[in-house]
Amino acid sequence: MSPAARRLLLAGAARRRRFSTDAAASDPSRPSQQLPKDKRWDAVVIGGGHNGLVAAAYLARAGRSVAVLERRGILGGAAVSESDLVPGFRFSRCSYLLSLLRPAILRDLELERHGLKLLPRSPSSFTPCLDGRYLLLGPDAELNFSEISKFSRKDAEAYPRYEEKLEKFCKLMDFVIDSAPPELRQEVHFSMVDRMKHRVEKSAFWGHLFRHVMQQGQTNMVEFFDLLLSPASKILNTWFESEVLKATLATDAVIGAMAGVHTPGSGYVLLHHVMGETGGQRGVWAYVEGGMGSVSSAISKAALEAGVQIVTNAEVSQVMVNNSGRVKGVALADGTVVHSPVVLSNATPYKTFVDLVPSTVLPKDFLCAIKAADYSSATTKINVAVDKLPQFQCCKDINPEGGPEHMGTIHIGSESMEEIDLAYREAAGGISSKRPVIEMTIPSVLDKTISPPGQHVINLFVQYTPYKLSEGSWQDSNVRKAFVERCFSLIDEYAPGFSSSVVGYDMLTPPDLEREFGLTGGNIFHGAMGLDSLFLMRPAKGWSDYRTPVKGLYLCGSGAHPGGGVMGAPGRNAATIVLEDLMKGK
Repeated sequence: MSPAARRLLLAGAARRRRFSTDAAASDPSRPSQQLPKDKRWDAVVIGGGHNGLVAAAYLARAGRSVAVLERRGILGGAAVSESDLVPGFRFSRCSYLLSLLRPAILRDLELERHGLKLLPRSPSSFTPCLDGRYLLLGPDAELNFSEISKFSRKDAEAYPRYEEKLEKFCKLMDFVIDSAPPELRQEVHFSMVDRMKHRVEKSAFWGHLFRHVMQQGQTNMVEFFDLLLSPASKILNTWFESEVLKATLATDAVIGAMAGVHTPGSGYVLLHHVMGETGGQRGVWAYVEGGMGSVSSAISKAALEAGVQIVTNAEVSQVMVNNSGRVKGVALADGTVVHSPVVLSNATPYKTFVDLVPSTVLPKDFLCAIKAADYSSATTKINVAVDKLPQFQCCKDINPEGGPEHMGTIHIGSESMEEIDLAYREAAGGISSKRPVIEMTIPSVLDKTISPPGQHVINLFVQYTPYKLSEGSWQDSNVRKAFVERCFSLIDEYAPGFSSSVVGYDMLTPPDLEREFGLTGGNIFHGAMGLDSLFLMRPAKGWSDYRTPVKGLYLCGSGAHPGGGVMGAPGRNAATIVLEDLMKGK
């Protein structure tokens, strides 16, 4: 992010309480349930997901009056904690780990002061094997060497070099993530001065990026582009020989995607999931005390403190556009009209442009591109309450309070890349995987606030489950039950007795994610993260800088650059662009 852009975001920080106008401001944990009548807002945000809240907070800190309108009765979008699913248990219902949230957002919004508490995991990964072996990985280099050596001494020696290489690539990506793409289209209404400034800004972006590239050297850059373009299997086969290690790492390349380890471009998604950090350590993921809703709660408190008005149970039914093609506000499902010359949408691109914006005001080629984008999903989330910890038969030391194997992500059914690919190919044919790829996490081992004593919360992030089944339907309770039992039975193979420990569960298939959380196609990233839908191509060619064909309408969600995950970058970057345009009187 350029110094000028950062100054825009922080310019009004000293005035952040200026617009505190109601009771919500004195009690930031309680969003308002109504808006002042006939108030004209500087900006309105559709959706109270984490990106929308981030955008609202930055705009308000810059002295703008902002209203956030959330359809559900709870804030956070997919970053939520819900307690009414199984009595006594608190689930991170969708997102369940934190690492990608940009460090600048943590600092700027003072999220720790607003109650955010991270619980780093060490070890961070555990892969049990049916032959009695297992693999632990984490931030401890000595542990990694010892564990990988059980499978391959060569891989143990190569692993630190692999991590160092990814770290270099992540540093290169940091600048790209924290910047709005330098869009190429010509704004015909720009003045000559504005056009010149725009060219200078674009030149500065590419110049800055070029300097980063030159620092990498030609060899590293060739390897970087190889990573971006290649299947994850090619990258991992180049580095390692152990199937268990390769499969464990490969899960990051396919998580949340209808893609396999042999899919070109899956190498980038591998990188995307190690870009984050916890406590300054790259690639380390953490639980959040109280669940992922605590992230959204902390951001909302920062936003409310800055003067943002947040309203829940406020479903937007239409983005209102005047005769000159400019936004004039939004209409709610109950008929309420909220006036504003600026609207930021935290909804998916499809939801925004197909469902909310009148098609008559959109260019046909743009609307076609939005409709043609890949929103496919292979993800099901199963939230489980259990009365005891699973005990893995490959572990000799049994600790009922939790051992190293319970701390991080537990990879079930991922002993080889071919296992993962077979599960993908079944789903590509419309069949939910016979042996699903399961990422199990047990946050209650570290977070004692989310379950009764001695009992635990378990997250199962399951792949692959197609949105539309070739036979049957996810609406059929028998189909749903059969798949859950399939997952539990697979876990039983590694941890006998798991099924009998289940107290209750909640299941979210791709259609459920679409219906309850507005995720088109059930895609957790608001759209695929393939090479054809990143950076200058996200959400559509010519519209990657958060602006849209409708003047005054912006995207601020994961469907915009740099994509999905609880990172906040789309919201922060979008706020920068909005402030730039407001200063120019656009």
